[in-house]
Amino acid sequence: MSFTFPEPAASTRFFFFFFLALFKKSNAHIQSGKQKTISQCKSMDESELLTVPDGWKEPTFSRDDNPRGLLEESSFATLFPKYREAYLKECWPLVEKALGEAHIKASLDLIEGSITVSTTKKTFDPYAIVRARDLIKLLARSVPFEQAVRILQDDMACDIIKIGTMVRNRERFVKRRQRLIGPKGSTLKALELLTNCYVMVQGNTVSALGPFNGLKEVRCACVCALVLPGLETLMIKRELSKDPDLRVQSWERFLPKFRHKNLAKRREPKKKSVKKEYTPFPPSQPESKVDQELSTGEFFLRESVKRRKKMEEIKVKQAEAMTKKQEERNKAFIPPKEKPLMKKSIKAPTEGKLDIEAFKEKVKKAKTKKLGAPPVNTAPPTGRATTNKKKKNKG
Repeated sequence: MSFTFPEPAASTRFFFFFFLALFKKSNAHIQSGKQKTISQCKSMDESELLTVPDGWKEPTFSRDDNPRGLLEESSFATLFPKYREAYLKECWPLVEKALGEAHIKASLDLIEGSITVSTTKKTFDPYAIVRARDLIKLLARSVPFEQAVRILQDDMACDIIKIGTMVRNRERFVKRRQRLIGPKGSTLKALELLTNCYVMVQGNTVSALGPFNGLKEVRCACVCALVLPGLETLMIKRELSKDPDLRVQSWERFLPKFRHKNLAKRREPKKKSVKKEYTPFPPSQPESKVDQELSTGEFFLRESVKRRKKMEEIKVKQAEAMTKKQEERNKAFIPPKEKPLMKKSIKAPTEGKLDIEAFKEKVKKAKTKKLGAPPVNTAPPTGRATTNKKKKNKG
């Protein structure tokens, strides 16, 4: 039995051809629009397509974009240390006010030591809860509220870098962290100015807050721990970015190239392992006790002779051990060498023979001279002086 489809009515046939013509017309319109956009893109310069125009900002997310709100409730929690409790308790009204503008609910649990943020029915921005999560993380990592609240802006991001596990040696880690901070925080301040980021070093982590390009440079400086060369390259990049002609070009020719200079000599091992000469043949099988006894002739001796020989060897070893012990005991009775109390006078070296005649003349001159006395008057005494002396003697 054959089945035949009924012929469609005239009205249905009309609508079918009408929609077919409409579809072809719309398809042709779409293709012409695509060709126009392709021709426009070809006419435009490639640099205009790749670069973002100056002063461009991403449009803000408003309630008109999501008027019905979120379907499910999302929440995040983080723990904070005990020493941050007083500061968080003081600035908590400001935190609630800042998060309330984004319709985010925040709760502080001082007993458990945790902060929790969650969405509400009025929340319309789905990314607001992620920003709130970053805010409580920064507050827990000792970032002040004035800086941490900037994360709620659209063009801001944060990065918490763990630097404690990068180096095993604790002393080396402390030195590298101090190199990142610099004398009186000068290196950290220079890094902040060059990257337009706020950087906070606390314990084993580095908290950074700022634009995405700056966060990338901060992470590179923290991970590589080569801050001073990194600062130089950042300064050059900042100057090059101001020139609009150099934005599309490569900057490798302008950037400095640093080489690792390992001036320290390689430590030589105390025990040097000497490699043996390679032989393709396997080592010979070690001799057994029976083979050794056969080679020396002990195998054919009697048991009594073997025992006697063994006892003699043991007695010789015991005698040697006794003499060594006796020598060690006698060392305690040997007096140590005493240092002499008087130092030996070192005689002056005599240069040649002594001149006796010159020495005699020297002694004669010394006898004539009187130390501290007036010069000797060689004139003979007068007569008056002699008479006066005689009178005195008579009186």
